[in-house]
Amino acid sequence: MITALAAAKAYASQGAMGVGSIGSIGGSEKKGMDFGDMLKSAMEGAAKTSKVAETKIADQVAGKAELVDVVTAISSAEASLETVMAVRDQVISAYQEIMRMPI
Repeated sequence: MITALAAAKAYASQGAMGVGSIGSIGGSEKKGMDFGDMLKSAMEGAAKTSKVAETKIADQVAGKAELVDVVTAISSAEASLETVMAVRDQVISAYQEIMRMPI
């Protein structure tokens, strides 16, 4: 099972989270990426890696791709899916914690 820290590291290594990309730091005037846009880009990235893996599998069946490329694409898609699932689990956990708070 992937931990939240491992998921964050995997997500950051894909280049989606850079310093200052989520919000403004130090009162600068730059508008940061909002949470919805960040989740949308993560989901689009996961879908893209899955499609790449499917394409590599089809190419392998047709004899046009090397097996190592297929395995690499599948591993990348699996890591992407595990990251999305870890983020989903953390969002659900945070929502449940908020719902337990007294008003």
